[in-house]
Amino acid sequence: MGIVNVTPDSFSDGGEFLDPEAAVAHGLELVAEGADVLDIGGESTRPGAAEVGAEEEIRRVVPVIEGLMGAGCEAMISVDTSKAAVADKALGAGATMVNDVTALSDERMAAACVRGDASLVLMHMKGTPRTMQDNPSYDDVVDEVRRFLGGALEHAVREGVPEEMIWLDPGIGFGKTVEHNLELIDRLGELRELGRPIVLGASRKRFIGEITGREVGERLGGTLAANVIGAARGAEMLRVHDVREAREALDVAEAIAGTRDWREPAGLR
Repeated sequence: MGIVNVTPDSFSDGGEFLDPEAAVAHGLELVAEGADVLDIGGESTRPGAAEVGAEEEIRRVVPVIEGLMGAGCEAMISVDTSKAAVADKALGAGATMVNDVTALSDERMAAACVRGDASLVLMHMKGTPRTMQDNPSYDDVVDEVRRFLGGALEHAVREGVPEEMIWLDPGIGFGKTVEHNLELIDRLGELRELGRPIVLGASRKRFIGEITGREVGERLGGTLAANVIGAARGAEMLRVHDVREAREALDVAEAIAGTRDWREPAGLR
């Protein structure tokens, strides 16, 4: 899953792709590098980020989705939003997945996904983007995240979203310390026991910087390590900024592990 942030304030690339044409070009570049999914987001969820109204979020993301569709984009298009009104417009423009970091906090979101026949990503977050890093604590972070995601999954299914269209995301960096993030990645297999595929979004996150001492734009090495270990522990989708490098890291890791014939064309899944 390649990240396309159409925002002025995202933690890693805020403002770089705020122009729709630049965002479309970036998305197509990520697809050429091997992205299966493009995640289009119009509201930053970094710690302390300001809220964005639905109309502004729609204004940011819908032209990008329309542009990608018009360019014949071969990847699935996801909209990164927690607002049903935004999801409705994005799905109408051609998106087929909703990445909801609040796991249906908008009571209308499930219905929007059903209307749009959309896949749904449910993520765990402790608090809100404004408060999530205010001293987060858990007795057992994996157990709490698992119970939350299990409940969110059951709720989504009750609301009519087909279970086979739901993905689960532990929310790396969303209300977690460095230790929490490391434990979640190491124990992803326990979340996989919920029966749904796991999305891992560790790309360029703060915990990597705290371990390596690197600034946001210098966290590729740490990101690749987190992605390779995460995939080995059970993640089935990696949400990344650097698609080509992530693909290459997985190709080599899978060849070493014997789960991929290295003679296959690079990037083939």
